[in-house]
Amino acid sequence: MTNDRAAAVIPPAFSKALGELSHAAVRKELKITEIPAPARLAPFALALSGDVLEGSGPGHGEHGQEYSRTPFLQPEAPLATGRFVLLFDPAGQELWGGQFRVVSYIRARLDHDMGQDSMLASVAWSWLEDALRERQASYHSSGGTATRVISESFGNLQGEQDHIDIELRASWTPQQSEELGAHLSAWADMVCTFAGMPPLPEGVQQLPHRRLS
Repeated sequence: MTNDRAAAVIPPAFSKALGELSHAAVRKELKITEIPAPARLAPFALALSGDVLEGSGPGHGEHGQEYSRTPFLQPEAPLATGRFVLLFDPAGQELWGGQFRVVSYIRARLDHDMGQDSMLASVAWSWLEDALRERQASYHSSGGTATRVISESFGNLQGEQDHIDIELRASWTPQQSEELGAHLSAWADMVCTFAGMPPLPEGVQQLPHRRLS
């Protein structure tokens, strides 16, 4: 959660931020675990990994997903996977325009038709903006890249089906640290959107999802 130099004392502002994250509303299809945080980007950081698996079911957390340590390896590849990193620098950073910064990564496999869409990158970025707006997570100084990854097989693997993935790498500065739970909820919504899951009313469970190929 922190680098070695700062591990001795955790600032109250960062402790409060972790409490805000624990109240995030997260869809049951998304399985979240805590992973080692980057040590060089900020004095304090929290990193979470999220996967949407086929046949994912409910059973986590009154206020959202319960945090746990690194899970056992899953036997199946996820429909979508993501990383959510919260950075905190008590001194602030000029590039961030604040003390906190959210860094996000999401990757998902697409069907062939959607993967060929020339507007795919713009659509992926719009999912980020829509998710933050829907969760009323105010922010500024956002930036990122959306990349379409086309994988072709050769040699002994030539018989395997080619596939297209979309990757979104983005970062933004939360307007208010009291809204950090909403930012985690927005990221979770994005991962599920990348997995092809439509928005659902609270309490309604998604039917089993067929993997895109």
